[in-house]
Amino acid sequence: MSVSPENLQVVHQWIGKADNDLKNAEHTLILEDDCPFDTVCFHAQQCAEKYLKALLVSQSLDFPKTHDLRVLIQLVLSKFSVVLDMAELLKLNRYSIESRYPGDWDPIARSDAEEAVAIAQRVRETVRNFLQP
Repeated sequence: MSVSPENLQVVHQWIGKADNDLKNAEHTLILEDDCPFDTVCFHAQQCAEKYLKALLVSQSLDFPKTHDLRVLIQLVLSKFSVVLDMAELLKLNRYSIESRYPGDWDPIARSDAEEAVAIAQRVRETVRNFLQP
């Protein structure tokens, strides 16, 4: 895939931010009993969101200001044959809100956080394959 020179820098910026979110999630998960699982899940969701946005930017595709992975993946699928599990993305979707704000949410367990990181890693790998020169 060929990315326009104007967009290349912006794509790299999205990737850098996404990778930082993933590093944060992976590192925080090491904290054992003191681990804030909500924070891990938030950063995993952010990683996936930013990778999808990087892919859209790579082709100069506009996207709304949203954290909704369903909206973003539908835009991605309009241009790319990306194979990502919608059910997995929807698991991450809840963390854009529930992990950041108080409310009557289901508790987030270690298994949820580990799954969220694994999903983010798969999104990263899949999108990076499409962004290869």
